Order: sequence, then structure tokens, then C-alpha cells
Amino acid sequence: MTDLHLHLDGSLSPEFILKQAQKDGVLLPADTLPSLEPYLTVGGSCGSLNEYLEKFDLPLSVLQTEDALEQGVYDLMANLAKEGLHSAEIRFAPQLHLSRGLSQEDVVQAAISGLKSACRDFAVDGSLILCCMRMADNHIANETTLAVAARHLSSGVAGLDLAGAEGLFPTRSFESLFRKASLKDIPFTIHAGEAAGPESIRDALRFGAVRIGHGIRCMEDPSLLDELVKRQIPLEVCPTSNAQTKACDSLEKHPVLKLLDYGIRVTVNTDNRTVSNTNLKKEFELLRSCLHMTDAQETSLIENARRSLFKNL
Repeated sequence: MTDLHLHLDGSLSPEFILKQAQKDGVLLPADTLPSLEPYLTVGGSCGSLNEYLEKFDLPLSVLQTEDALEQGVYDLMANLAKEGLHSAEIRFAPQLHLSRGLSQEDVVQAAISGLKSACRDFAVDGSLILCCMRMADNHIANETTLAVAARHLSSGVAGLDLAGAEGLFPTRSFESLFRKASLKDIPFTIHAGEAAGPESIRDALRFGAVRIGHGIRCMEDPSLLDELVKRQIPLEVCPTSNAQTKACDSLEKHPVLKLLDYGIRVTVNTDNRTVSNTNLKKEFELLRSCLHMTDAQETSLIENARRSLFKNL
């Protein structure tokens, strides 16, 4: 199986966070696994994407050294391999790992080192997606992320992404950045159609996204559905996360199988294993129990993910 939409900071194991915090002298709000987990994981009461994103502050605090980044990527890949995954694209924003003096180049080199070691040790295929961020006054940081991605493309880095508070910072505001990515032949996905509606997806497609992160609000626009089918744009759908952030009302009402049956190239992913308390096997089990997914639908979803790796597009 393949996980295309997997955030490093939101997927660090609590065990790794405790160990790395002790190593780097990072003060945590709790010092045992049971007491730490509520600070890392959202419950059923999560009210929005913005509330969901608050869970990232703590894991980011322990990912501020080269050793932490290298070991964090390695630990995540090791856990994926134990669960039987064959490939994964791990995404993170280099600009969020600079509080202890690293440059974005340092950050990415450390992550690539951990990735390559894990791929060698566990015979699993992996690559990195570098996230630009929806934030105020970070244009230069996003331009730097693009430049670093260009330097390491096909040498550990597979592409770019745009992440963050979609409802606060519209996709259209980042057109010039991603037009530059297209000119440099850097493939990219964009978080769209999660906290904002179909217009966010349309903007992402207009300036060159070859995949869409989440994208489930395409259901609100029949003509957009038809365009996604015609162009076979992969949607990186994350059912548990979508329910938690209120992108959909509940797992029972999630449109993933409707989108699949409509002919859209849908994939199933975890988004944030720790924040959402999930893994890929659990996501598929939930689709069976909540949406009565068939064997044929599961096979299609798994094959769609393999075909939609950046290296296969």
C-alpha cells in the first residue's frame, strides 16, 4: 500500500517525541506517554481545521535540529514498513524548522539523510514533499522552499505542496509562486477543497497542480467533478482527518466512495497518523465499517495511490 498524504510533524510517534525532547532539552507539557498523548491527538470534539492545526506546535518543537529531523523521518519510515506499506511520500515545511539556527537547506538535507537510511534498511520506497505555507509575510520563505526543492528534485524530493489555513489564506494568492514551480518542472500538489470550497480546487488546477490534497468539496460543483474525471487528477483523500476538521460531517457521510464510483482517481491516506490517531490499515477498515466499501473499491483505491506517486505521474 501507498500513503501519498502524510505529514511528518503530525505523524511522529509519541515515543520518538519523548526520546528526542529529552535528548535536545525540550520542555514538554507531560513526561509520560499516557499523559503526553492528549497534547498530540485530537478527539471527536475537534471543531475545525484551525483547531486541528494547533496540535502541530508540540511535535514541531522537537524537530529543530538536524539529528531530530533525520531520526524523525527514519522513525516514521520504520513504522510504515512495520505496517506493510510499500511506498510513502512524507511532507513537511522546511521553514518551520529553523528556530535553532538551521537553514532550509540544512533541514532538507537532514530529512533526506534519514529517508535514504530508512529506505535502505527497510526496503521501502520513500520520498519527500516540501510544503510552502499559507501564512502572512512569508513570501521569501516560500521562495526559498521552492529553490531548495529544485536543487533536490529526484534526489529525495518528489515535489512541492501548499499547506496551512486554507480558509484564511486563499489558494489564488499563491499563483505566482506555483507558476514558478511549473517553469522549473517541479510537480506539485496543493491542499484545496478542505476548509475552502470548489473555487480553491479550480485555482490550484489553473496554475498547474497535478494532484489535490483532500479536495472533497469538489462534490459541490458538478462541472468540477467532470473536469477531475476528464483530467484524471488524483485526490489525496484522508477520511478520518476530513471528519475531524469538519471538511465533511462524519465518516458515515464521507464522499470518498461516491467520488471513486464517479470515475475520479481517488486515493486514501492518513494525513497525520498521530494527530488523527490512525494508520492506513485503520482508514480502510473504517471505510468498510462506515461506508460498506467493497473488495473491488478497495483494490481500485490502493492501485490509484500507487499510480499517483509523483514519480509515476
